[in-house]
Amino acid sequence: MKRFWLSGVFGLALATAACADNSVEETDAASDAVASEAQDDAAAAQETELASLVQDAPAETGAEVAEYAFPDDAWREVPQDRLLYIETDHGMIVIEMAPEFAPQHVERMTTLANERFYDFLVWHRVIDEFVAQGGGSRTNPSHSTEMDRVPGEFTVRRDPAELVVYETQDRVINPRSNPAMARAGFWNGFPVGTQAAALAGITADGQVESWLLHCEGAAAMARTSDPNSAGSQFYITRGNAEHLNAQYTVWGRVRDGQDAVNAIAVGTMGQDANFSPDTIRSMRVGSDESFDGQISVEVIDTNSEAFAIWLGPYWDQGLDICDIDVPVRITE
Repeated sequence: MKRFWLSGVFGLALATAACADNSVEETDAASDAVASEAQDDAAAAQETELASLVQDAPAETGAEVAEYAFPDDAWREVPQDRLLYIETDHGMIVIEMAPEFAPQHVERMTTLANERFYDFLVWHRVIDEFVAQGGGSRTNPSHSTEMDRVPGEFTVRRDPAELVVYETQDRVINPRSNPAMARAGFWNGFPVGTQAAALAGITADGQVESWLLHCEGAAAMARTSDPNSAGSQFYITRGNAEHLNAQYTVWGRVRDGQDAVNAIAVGTMGQDANFSPDTIRSMRVGSDESFDGQISVEVIDTNSEAFAIWLGPYWDQGLDICDIDVPVRITE
């Protein structure tokens, strides 16, 4: 039996406060087999260090999008080699990867998934309304790959004529580290921050700086304070994390299973004494011939006229780009 979903609900924010960590760090795995227990403890402490952050909690209800019959040519099907399937204790999470914005991070995630690196590791650091961070082990939350570190791909320079972003609003780059104004919009259904396309006419290389946004459902890479230190730990946002924009590398976006992300057990290994972490049962790339759980994922073309028509009636409400659920339909 086939199942079909079409998501298209705007979430309006309420001004209530919650505390969450403001960093997503991966500590280096011990390179020396005889490293002292004190060194391990220090690494774990770095991993779990907390700082307070006030964020808006999502509203329980929002303005529902009126039904709109998108034409067939307004949908694009996501190729299976761009889909990452993460089986959890609460169901499957399906992520569309974006190599145009983070090619080295997408390569790292697919390589590790193909090597079965993540199977039976845990969600070792989960903060409600912030992130679910995975890749640690039950005995060592600092667990990481021994592969070389991946350099930061926080932003990408793009030719606006080749990598087209549908710009929709002015938006602060990062409320903490860079409060300058830029633009925001959509690329292939991904929420994107960007310099205005018009600036390409005056830049030396004819390109502009762009970055994927940390709206709820962003899949990104953890790192240490060294910006070029990503290894294997990753996270998925359970709320909007604006202060991470253009500071951490977003390499994908949840297309199905955000409810599973939000159901992952909350707690931090090494900090919460009674925390029992949930498990990453498996992680597979859709093109893996040994994997038989593929689904069809279609995302509305956000550069299409149909999307502009669908979006139009709601734009006047002053909604932020992170409050917009780009329509997705899933067929099994």
